[in-house]
Amino acid sequence: MNESQLDRGKAIHKETGQTFYYATRLLPERIRQPTYVLYGFFRIADEVVDGDQYVAGDAQRERLEEIRAAALGERPAEEPVVAAFSDLREAHDIPDREVDEFIDAMLADIDTDRYETYEDLEGYMRGSAAAVGHMMTALMEPEHLDAATPHAGALGEAFQLTNFIRDVREDIRDLDRVYLPRETLEAHDVTVQQLREERCTPGFRQAVKTELKRAEQLYRNGVSGIEHLPEDCQFAVLLSATLYAEHHRLIRRQDFDVLSTRPSLSTPRKVAVVARTWWNWRRFGDPVTVFRRVSPIPEADAVAGDIENTRIVHPE
Repeated sequence: MNESQLDRGKAIHKETGQTFYYATRLLPERIRQPTYVLYGFFRIADEVVDGDQYVAGDAQRERLEEIRAAALGERPAEEPVVAAFSDLREAHDIPDREVDEFIDAMLADIDTDRYETYEDLEGYMRGSAAAVGHMMTALMEPEHLDAATPHAGALGEAFQLTNFIRDVREDIRDLDRVYLPRETLEAHDVTVQQLREERCTPGFRQAVKTELKRAEQLYRNGVSGIEHLPEDCQFAVLLSATLYAEHHRLIRRQDFDVLSTRPSLSTPRKVAVVARTWWNWRRFGDPVTVFRRVSPIPEADAVAGDIENTRIVHPE
């Protein structure tokens, strides 16, 4: 990577991914700098879909296919971060299928604004979130990649599901998208029109609670695999998990009402989470123990039987 590629990726990361940026700064340099480029690539593709609502779908598809080809080294890249990503992909043996899954998910956002079932949403998150976790893990080059990768995918999906829950109001207001599965909304008598009107009904609170629990199972699964990562990467990934999970504390304090107020981590709260995570990490040095002590995510036995239709990958 040359300096302009790195600076561009870092600027995109800092501007659009502030929570993750906190944790990325704690990665070792050999991982931190490529992560800026990786995140920059993700945001560039995402902005094709969400950045300009006046660009027609065909033009968006054409641009995403151009990005795909450049990322896979099949054509010159116009954007320096995409060129840098292509080099990273080759240097770290990132499978082409992960790039394809990610771009396919971005293409799905052009035409898909509702998901009937959680399985449908999970299919989307396989590309938009799990593939991101897989690529990030490839950068870290853990000794046992096959053991680490499924957990990284689960953690990526956990982060994204938290985002979907947090951003219900913004997604329907700005993009006319609803990422909460229709089956969950219908089970609690919630309509899309109620979401448009930002009406927080008792049923909506229950729908959010249902998806929150689903996300929390993904967190538990993802964090249980951090031990497979290189030691100098574990704390940064754990911190990402505790920071994202902190949104769940705010959501519960708002009684699951994310329509009236979007839960957002203040700088003092982020600093407090960083401090608590670091102190417990120094004391225990075990990702699962630290996550249980710092995050608001209840242990699995506290919610046994509440989660259905969530794929769980147990550590080997």
